[in-house]
Amino acid sequence: MTPESSNPLLELKNVIKYYNRTTPALADISFSIMDGQFISIIGPSGSGKSTLLRCINRMIEVSSGEVCFDGVITSQLKKRDLRKLRTKIGMIFQHYNLVDRLTVIENVLHGRLGYKSTMSGVLGRYSQEEKMQAHRIINILGLHDQVYQRCDQLSGGQKQRVGIARALVQNPRMILCDEPISSLDPNSSKTIMDLLRSISREMGITFIVNLHQVNVALKYSDRIIGVNKGKLVFDGSPDQLTTERISDIYGSISKDSS
Repeated sequence: MTPESSNPLLELKNVIKYYNRTTPALADISFSIMDGQFISIIGPSGSGKSTLLRCINRMIEVSSGEVCFDGVITSQLKKRDLRKLRTKIGMIFQHYNLVDRLTVIENVLHGRLGYKSTMSGVLGRYSQEEKMQAHRIINILGLHDQVYQRCDQLSGGQKQRVGIARALVQNPRMILCDEPISSLDPNSSKTIMDLLRSISREMGITFIVNLHQVNVALKYSDRIIGVNKGKLVFDGSPDQLTTERISDIYGSISKDSS
């Protein structure tokens, strides 16, 4: 577990993102997040949730403002240092982002590519210690029977657990999750959210999770951030998210809004 610090792990300062010259996808977003917090970001489709996540790890460049991770302004990093930074930030995707023709263990080990030279990555050179770590994480996530199975033979819930394992093998301080349960049935969704929450608590990893389901955010989060039309319209604890505040975010009062 990462030692507690009084400094934020992540800080966004006046972040703006334009895809065109007219309407910003993100409009003056500012907030900070401490080590070990479990944060949900909610808002309607097209509100800027995915753009926000991708600006944090610089998959998308901000138009202006600053993203500061672990005391480093990410926009100032050159390619090699950015690659090093991204080893500390895992990512879990809505549609898993796995290589279907490869096995579970091969996909999980891809989480170590940020630590490799290009040639070592292409050749799949992993140390015995890395392979043992991958096997440990696969076992923890209940995939020991599928370890050498191709990922195109797995269920959606199993694929998402592979995605979680791939993120964990990076030894990250923070994991970004972009709609991790929207492609899953209710039982698999609960399994995935239970796993994410327990990983955060037991390993001290910070999670930022984009969600459509307000009721899921209320159940699992330490803190909820609401965005609408690229603007931050709510930032508080679950018990502060009243029906009126949900209406501010979605324009409706349903807790199952999407």
